[in-house]
Amino acid sequence: MVENAKGNMKGKSPFYPGQPVPVDLFVGRSDQIERIMIRGVKQVASGKPVAMYIQGEYGIGKSSIAGFTQWLAEKNHGLHGIYAPLGGCRGLADLPATVLQAVLRSGAFDPKKTERVRNWLAHYIGRQELFGLTLDLEALKKDAPNISTPYGLLGFLSEAHERLQDVAIKGIFLVLDEINGITEDPQFAYFVKGLVDTNAMSQKPLPLLLMLCGVEERRREMIQKHQPVDRIFDIIEIEVMSKEEMVEFFTRAFESVNVHVEQSAMDVLVYYSAGFPKIMHLVGDAAFWIDEDCKINEDDAIRAVMVAADDVGKKYVDQQVYRALRSSDYHSILAKIAKMGPETMSFSKDQIISGLTESEKRKLNNFLQKMKTLHVLRSGEVRGEYIFNLRMVRLYIWLQSLQEK
Repeated sequence: MVENAKGNMKGKSPFYPGQPVPVDLFVGRSDQIERIMIRGVKQVASGKPVAMYIQGEYGIGKSSIAGFTQWLAEKNHGLHGIYAPLGGCRGLADLPATVLQAVLRSGAFDPKKTERVRNWLAHYIGRQELFGLTLDLEALKKDAPNISTPYGLLGFLSEAHERLQDVAIKGIFLVLDEINGITEDPQFAYFVKGLVDTNAMSQKPLPLLLMLCGVEERRREMIQKHQPVDRIFDIIEIEVMSKEEMVEFFTRAFESVNVHVEQSAMDVLVYYSAGFPKIMHLVGDAAFWIDEDCKINEDDAIRAVMVAADDVGKKYVDQQVYRALRSSDYHSILAKIAKMGPETMSFSKDQIISGLTESEKRKLNNFLQKMKTLHVLRSGEVRGEYIFNLRMVRLYIWLQSLQEK
């Protein structure tokens, strides 16, 4: 229990800002989940290898969907889930040790699987401690080159599959998440394509669901590095959540801690979250700690949005944007664009120029070029059209304009 600002005791927050959503709080995405389960999980459980790419913008919930479908696959279809976050990998050379660690930590939903995996890979385990096991990083690094090729990794995963046969494993579900850095290495694209092809051409292919999670730009970057990559993935597009899904999420989360949300407050939480799960968790978490009577009212919700605006800026938006726009006219132009709302990803010069002062009009072209240099905007297909590169940046700018107001 933790005290809030008034000294009232608070239990555990049901929100997880910056983390994948626990399976018991996962809501929505029924169409995407059904496609993953039917075209991916069930095919692999029947013996057919499948490669999928979970595609969506930053903060849209890609990792949560990967985690949720892995849980379903383990629980209902006999696949063994391995989740490997590649955020610390700057190149292909870092991949093998990361996957080895992921395999060592797999099997969390079934103690029997955990035991089988750790007995098999015991020489990589350092010692058991109060808060879990430690890994022998030197042993990991020493053996990592053995799985540094598509053939080597496929052999390693096949052995994992074989060793888990006695606990009724039908296949492997490998998730490679946080791929932003590693896709810059041209060899990564070749590695992924090689892994898929090597498996497909094997005499007895490993039932493997290979799932990558990333933004569209990273997939296109891989294709630029190695064009045949465009043929290997079934692409699952993740969109923003619907109003109904957001209401269900907030209702379930707050009810889990016996907190009631008034309708006017729910409207605020839903509107300002704009369908982004990460924003929903930030706003919900702020509202949880602001609340003092187990009832979220409109004032609580508005205050929570203001807190979330700061958090979004600190966590997801490059602060260089605002620092680079030193001119007060630049800030004023940005604020006027922001008022168009977070769902408006594109705008034309004609839409905003009528609301600008003469000084701002003279600086508009320089402002737009500056924003393109900062990778906030890009030119659209229509002359005079500009598009925000990331919804997360768009949302923060909008929230900032509200906070200033």
